[in-house]
Amino acid sequence: MSFYVTTPIYYVNAAPHLGHAYTTIAADVLARHHRQRGEEVFFLTGTDEHGEPVADAARALGIEPQELADRNSERFRALAPRIDASNDFFIRTTDAQHVAVVQEVLSRVRENGFVHRGLYEGWYCPKCADFKADSETTGDHLCPIHHVQLVWEQEENYFFALSAFQGPLEELYEAQPELVAPVSRRNEALSFIRSGLRDVPLTRARLRWGVPVPWDPSQVFYVWFDALLNYYSALTYAKPGEDLRRIWPADCHLIAKDILRFHAIYWPALLIAAELPVPKRIFVHGYLLMEGEKMSKSLGNVLDPFAVIDAFGSDALRFYLMRDVSFGQDGSVSTAAFEQRYQSELANEYGNLASRVAAMVHRYREGRLAPAPLDPALAADLDGAAGEVSALIDEIELTQALDVIWTRVRRLNRYVEERAPWKLAGDPSGQGELDIVLGSLVTGLRTVSVLLHPYLPNATAELLRALGVDDLSLQSASPRVGLPAEIGIIGPLFPRIT
Repeated sequence: MSFYVTTPIYYVNAAPHLGHAYTTIAADVLARHHRQRGEEVFFLTGTDEHGEPVADAARALGIEPQELADRNSERFRALAPRIDASNDFFIRTTDAQHVAVVQEVLSRVRENGFVHRGLYEGWYCPKCADFKADSETTGDHLCPIHHVQLVWEQEENYFFALSAFQGPLEELYEAQPELVAPVSRRNEALSFIRSGLRDVPLTRARLRWGVPVPWDPSQVFYVWFDALLNYYSALTYAKPGEDLRRIWPADCHLIAKDILRFHAIYWPALLIAAELPVPKRIFVHGYLLMEGEKMSKSLGNVLDPFAVIDAFGSDALRFYLMRDVSFGQDGSVSTAAFEQRYQSELANEYGNLASRVAAMVHRYREGRLAPAPLDPALAADLDGAAGEVSALIDEIELTQALDVIWTRVRRLNRYVEERAPWKLAGDPSGQGELDIVLGSLVTGLRTVSVLLHPYLPNATAELLRALGVDDLSLQSASPRVGLPAEIGIIGPLFPRIT
């Protein structure tokens, strides 16, 4: 079985920020979890490099668009390893292979009768690289996203016959209700479709920075159609010679809500026009908001992903972003909330639990575990954990899945206090019970750590190595797997903030 997940490709008119890290981390959690299931995973990210915003930004810097694209694309490429993203490929829309696929697919759309020439007039946002309908603008014609003045443009170019797909898209949404999630975003897209679709520009006449139109070299393709095709084009040269039907269509496109219309309406219509299968799911997440928040002592009031990683490590950033805001919703983030989560949950509840358990095994059993059954008091909590997590991740409920795991972390902490191994160690008649308690704690640590691995790849790998576990598959999260013969010392996985 295969699993294909994508981030949106990131626009290179500016440098990476927290929002880019957020989406990439979420995609990585999905990719790592599905690898744990034994599936063949393909995880794609990359950069979107054509269009007017890039040309304008380059002009302002006095450089060529390609130079700006090269410079900023490299920053996005460098972001992935900093946040421990395990992407299988990084696409650039200036890749010659991508350009060739865009020209081939859009020529096919034209041959299928869905391209015509015409005159376009409308309000255009140079930052969105998008024309805005009257319903999307304010009375003074400001872009609702960037709050910049829209420009009235008139241009003769080629159009994609989006209006021809109103019926097919309504039928698609009926037949594939999970296509767009959460349901609020599905309803938003469906409402836009039902309000009536208009044909949209496929090419630009006055812009040079883009993919040339093969049947009319005086024009370039509109950047959004070029960009959307990356999800398909990447497979043709990332996996040369493979039957794309094994991987395509994508199982999950992760996007932010500001690009919903392009992905939930233009994209499936374009694929239908090109006689290609549509994606299985487009999951739309909200925005991370940061206004008027209390400052932290370590990070000030700017949640810069690179500063967080430098100070606390990438696992801490990954955990906080998946934990503090329910994935799919808008939510406030702050440096103070980050430090609170780090201290109370990562350092105390998980890191301290791991260190205590390892220390007790060494103190009372010289690091060796005797064969012992799982304590029935923990069995019910641990037995169903992997299934619950998998079911939630299938629904892209990443925050809820993490909460299920963290409930077990807290249960293990309570179990330590309930069973008080230090008291059993001092009681000659309690040695068999002590073996059960220590073995059950190690089993619980292994279970939660395997399930946490997609969120905290570094800390969990370190802990599992100390527990003698080299199998990260979901099967090893089962509490019925046997105990290791001995375990190592586990130092502070998340040092406390001083």
